[in-house]
Amino acid sequence: MPERMKFTVVLRREEDGGYSAQCPELPGCVSEGDTWEEALENIKEDILGYLEAFPEEIEKLKEEEAVGAVVREASRSFLARGC
Repeated sequence: MPERMKFTVVLRREEDGGYSAQCPELPGCVSEGDTWEEALENIKEDILGYLEAFPEEIEKLKEEEAVGAVVREASRSFLARGC
C-alpha cells in the first residue's frame, strides 16, 4: 500500500445528534461519532480497514486519479452555522 493517500471526507451533523462521516471515493465507507472529532477519527480507521479488506481498490483509485483528491474537513465554525 502506498505510504500516503488522500481522500475526501464529508462530515455532517445529524438532526438526532452526533455526526456522520462518509468517504465518497470508497463505496459504503461510512462512519459516525458523538462528536465531530470522534466521527473523523472513526472514518480514518474505517478507510484503513476498507483498504485492507479490498486491496484491489487501491489500483482502481490510482487509475481513476482519485489518489490526488483533496481531503476536505469542515471547520467547526462551518458546522456551527448549520451548513
